[in-house]
Amino acid sequence: MKEPSNPFNRRDFVKSGVAAVVGGALASQFPVKANAFYGIDDTIRVGLIGCGGRGTGAALQALKAASNTKLVAMADAFSDRIEESHKNMMEPEEADESTLDAISRIDVPVEKRFDGFDGYKEVIAASDVVILTAPPGFRPIHFEAAVEAGKQIFMEKPVATDAPGVRRVLASAEKAKQKQLNVVVGLQRHYQTEYREWVKRIHEGAIGDIVLGRVYWNGGGVWVRSRAEYEEKAGRPLTEMEYQMRNWYYFNWLCGDHIVEQHIHNIDVGNWVKRGHPVKAQGQGGRQVRTGLDHGEIYDHHFVEFEYDDGSRVMSQCRHIPDCMNRVSEGFHGTLGTAPAPGQLYDASGQTIYKHNSKDDPNPYQVEHDELFAAINEGKFKFADAENGAIATMSAILGRMATYSGKVITWDEAMASKLDLMPKKFAWDADPPVLPDEKGHYEIPTPGVTAAL
Repeated sequence: MKEPSNPFNRRDFVKSGVAAVVGGALASQFPVKANAFYGIDDTIRVGLIGCGGRGTGAALQALKAASNTKLVAMADAFSDRIEESHKNMMEPEEADESTLDAISRIDVPVEKRFDGFDGYKEVIAASDVVILTAPPGFRPIHFEAAVEAGKQIFMEKPVATDAPGVRRVLASAEKAKQKQLNVVVGLQRHYQTEYREWVKRIHEGAIGDIVLGRVYWNGGGVWVRSRAEYEEKAGRPLTEMEYQMRNWYYFNWLCGDHIVEQHIHNIDVGNWVKRGHPVKAQGQGGRQVRTGLDHGEIYDHHFVEFEYDDGSRVMSQCRHIPDCMNRVSEGFHGTLGTAPAPGQLYDASGQTIYKHNSKDDPNPYQVEHDELFAAINEGKFKFADAENGAIATMSAILGRMATYSGKVITWDEAMASKLDLMPKKFAWDADPPVLPDEKGHYEIPTPGVTAAL
């Protein structure tokens, strides 16, 4: 997503209070060169923060993006995750020529592998470009530190799990632009040819004004990391912080619920097509199937009606329940026709306007890195995705607020929320924000009772 394209009204930024946060800080900042690496050669030192599957994949994609990249440092809360990630990169099950070339530029000795909550600081110091793929709750912290250090950034979505985190990311995003730091966010549909061509034609008026959208991420769910399994491996009881960090998907402070962590992709497409964000939302959700002790506090289904400033709606569904109808897609209805699925456009009589052939399209997960590192090597400032990433994240959080509370929540109310989900202290013996009862169950949000703001 290129810097010149910004569909969001700047008044929303000002109303969020972010301008006041960054205004004074920016007065003493001067833009720096986009290629903020100053070694004796043209090597771009890449650092990985968050060594799960997504981080491991992103690191290899970064190395494939440019032949002058080198992975030089890695960090994760858990040392075994670092070692597993390093091994998976060095010993892939299958490796083509480009993968073998990427592997040859992995140079992360033991002393450059940092575990614990503060390891990210060492990686940032050692790198020119940082990849931020730790659990989303940490994204505002890591992004802020990387921007302060003047690094180029790739960060995964979502970029926060609560409104204070979103505001923090928006403040850092403004600083990144002032410093001319390229920032790409892993909302990869923006880097997917099928979506780029589809949305461009919608914006050109191919199906008229958009009056209704439908966005879906309905699937069987994701991994679960059981307390018993990890306690058996450790040979001791886990602290509550250790357990939640291992099983992070099921705790809102770390994940944000699957409407935020996963369905953000589809909600973001709704915003992209509408060229704005919702002004209010109402919805419902719950947990009917995924109710075990290792399923934390999040829902297994959400339905949200998002309303935009022109009165149009986007209907949102996401579900994590096996053996049901699966659908991951988006569709839109206009005054002159329909866009029932990505890459498809029809007029009001049902005649095809456009149908995309994606057979030879490049992998968008690779494209986002290719374009980022091309800009860095050219010494150009082209990418400022963080603001859109924050708006998409806040849109998904707005949806979660609506389903958890059962109330109509406005955008301004959500953006102003002081509900901070993050711990006051990061340590293995510290209490996380939510704790189980004596039977091991966590409190589940209850519509009509839970305060979402």
